[in-house]
Amino acid sequence: MIGKISAPRGKRVEPLIWYLYGPGRHEEHTDPHIVAGWRHPAELEPPLRPDGSRDFRLLNGLLRQPHEAMGNFSLARPVWHCAVRAAPEDKILSDDEWAQIARDVMHRTGLAPHGQDDDAVRWIAVRHGDDHIHIVAMLARQDGRRPSTSNDRYRVREACLAAERRYGLRSTAPADRTAARRPTRAETEKAARRRLDEPPRVTLRRHVTTAAATSASSTEFFTRLEAAGVLTRPRYSGREPGQVTGYAVALPGDTSRDGSPVWYGGAKLAPDLSWPKLSQRWPGTDHAPARRLTAAERDAAWDQAARVAAEATGQIRALAGTDQAAAADAAWAASDVLHAAAALLGSRVLRQAADFYDRAARAPYGRIPTLTPAGNQLRQAARLLGALRYLTRDPALTPIVLITRLAALAEAVAQLRDAQQQAAQAAAARASAGHLHAAARLAPARPPTPQPQTAAHLAGLSFPQPSGPGRRPSPGQPRPGQPTPRPPLRPSPPRRRGPAP
Repeated sequence: MIGKISAPRGKRVEPLIWYLYGPGRHEEHTDPHIVAGWRHPAELEPPLRPDGSRDFRLLNGLLRQPHEAMGNFSLARPVWHCAVRAAPEDKILSDDEWAQIARDVMHRTGLAPHGQDDDAVRWIAVRHGDDHIHIVAMLARQDGRRPSTSNDRYRVREACLAAERRYGLRSTAPADRTAARRPTRAETEKAARRRLDEPPRVTLRRHVTTAAATSASSTEFFTRLEAAGVLTRPRYSGREPGQVTGYAVALPGDTSRDGSPVWYGGAKLAPDLSWPKLSQRWPGTDHAPARRLTAAERDAAWDQAARVAAEATGQIRALAGTDQAAAADAAWAASDVLHAAAALLGSRVLRQAADFYDRAARAPYGRIPTLTPAGNQLRQAARLLGALRYLTRDPALTPIVLITRLAALAEAVAQLRDAQQQAAQAAAARASAGHLHAAARLAPARPPTPQPQTAAHLAGLSFPQPSGPGRRPSPGQPRPGQPTPRPPLRPSPPRRRGPAP
């Protein structure tokens, strides 16, 4: 069961009540009626007019009354709206069961505790479908005080978990603050109007995560964001000039009504992308080498990353049952390697695997794991893969070994999260492992290392044959120690004299 509080809050309750009792955007509302409220539902149900329409004047007036009595002390946006929905496979709950869920939500949030119906806020719960209800409350207590909405989202989550246990519904994950912020409805609709593949918030989160994973310092972090085409806006300290205390990012072309860029702070993208938490990634100021890498060095980088991933997998499996905290850093750092590999290879499947794994990597409630040697090695491997992206122009050979070992690492993290009873993170790790296995199946095999070719072969005259002790070279192939024969020259066409016809 999922509960979602609408943001921002509304200014007027009348349009919301009219929508809840209306046909819906796609005629999906059926039999709208009140199942619970600060009074008995029969006293609050809007009566029918002779023409069949509803008369909402009494209900709206009762809901607004405490807010209007507060005068200037009232809130500018007093309409609190929460939708509570069951899973499609869950059984259909009765009106009494939905009413109990609504009362539990209002009690846990502190908006209308049990036994305070005459002093707390006025609210109703409307049901116009089999699988969900809408709770509407005016944030003005009847005793003249303002209610508190602190941590209301987490209290709603607790009420949903309690309802799952009470009625045997599908189990969902607790609110452990590991999920990244989802795009709002306005952002999703705006992206659809612009025909974008995804909302800018999702694109920016991926760019920031990749830049953080492949950087060794804050300067390199901002440089790589700018190289990816992301607008950056660092925030500097007022006491110590030059010290960065925060940042915001935006995409070119994503503007507000006045034409200014739409900025997103790091904490608004994901819990682990705030500046204080990003700063903990960069204890030193190491920088990637500026020279071009040879083919052997590139292959060595892929091999090292694969070896480090295998060692981290073994450590996580060994510590899953004994010291789960020690395995948390390796699970967190594996996200860096995934994002670095996805950015380097440009693979859509790898990018999806990295996006799924993000939640599995985060520790609950935004905690940063204690750094371990295994995690530091994974982070170093991610920076090395990030350096490959900028230090070579040759297309990289597909590292099937690394992808396969990253899939095993994701499966080990899923077992770790299962042992920690973190269902949502375990499911995210398994989804990531599935995408990684798919990427390994789709990847082409590594081509053989090219051998030195003779000039005759390059000229298309003959194909070199392998030679060994006692084997005579084929015609056209030079003997050992002899110079390579030059290919015959093609005769040049005769020059035309005089003016062209």
